[in-house]
Amino acid sequence: MYSRIAGTGSYLPEKVLTNRELEQMVDTSDEWIRTRTGIERRHIAAADETTSTMATEAARRALAAAGVTAADVDLVVVGTTTPDLVFPNVATMVSAALGIRDRPAIGLEAACSGFVYGLSIADKFVRLGDARCALVIGAETLTRIVDWTDRNTCVLFADGAGAVVLTPSPEPGIETTVIGADGQYRDLLYYPFGVSYGLDRLRGGEPAAIQMKGNEVFKVAVRTLAALVDETLAKTGLTTADVDWLVPHQANIRIIEAAARKLGMPMERVVVTVQDHGNTSAAAIPLALDTAIRDGRIRRGQRLLLETFGGGFTWGSALIRY
Repeated sequence: MYSRIAGTGSYLPEKVLTNRELEQMVDTSDEWIRTRTGIERRHIAAADETTSTMATEAARRALAAAGVTAADVDLVVVGTTTPDLVFPNVATMVSAALGIRDRPAIGLEAACSGFVYGLSIADKFVRLGDARCALVIGAETLTRIVDWTDRNTCVLFADGAGAVVLTPSPEPGIETTVIGADGQYRDLLYYPFGVSYGLDRLRGGEPAAIQMKGNEVFKVAVRTLAALVDETLAKTGLTTADVDWLVPHQANIRIIEAAARKLGMPMERVVVTVQDHGNTSAAAIPLALDTAIRDGRIRRGQRLLLETFGGGFTWGSALIRY
């Protein structure tokens, strides 16, 4: 038994912040942002929107696309770095909003890799027969933890959610997944405060915002993603020629292009949405996936390679026959 993607869905907040608008807020320019990141606009959650509300709406759209209802779901997994609360975990909040009861609800934190981590976990549940219908979501409200005076980070991050529904299949859908991490790179990309760490500095007025050493992150990301893809393809005996679409994490156009070059894949076979969405962390891949499915680029029967890299550092990939 395998798992397959039966439906996808996504949600983006209504408010859009363009590069031109950012020029009025911080010392930057549209040209500077486009050249270094590829981002043109990003979505910002409204005051009454949270990670769980966006995740719930993306989930509803994925359920509709799959032709199933919330009553069919027996596993919910949500990857996020920005949960509504410390507890209860965000997956339980999504389950409650959808009317799902007495079923496992897993909230997990792997930064930008959260969705692929969740996909890998849910795939195992379905393969083992422990779930017949699994809902996997990536959702973030990153704009609430950025420093809007730091032009190196505030131009990057954005809000949104994406979801997929997994159901059993006798034929391969998710062919393989690979996930990994290396905590030695913690100080290159992190958020400096948590429940058991740094609260004294937070109370002392130290800014609570994402910290990033961009050049160092870029180097490790490109190297790691290349090795990750090699490992993923080696597990299946396939090559990049067997892959119809690369669906990468939408962090930065330069990282996406560098990864494509190392794979020998033309950009025409790469799904790119970073220009419209910015970096939505765990939401980035399911957002890109849903966008490309709904606009007709990705079609049933095609093989997809998902790859991601995020703070921690964490990374993950999935080879999927859609």
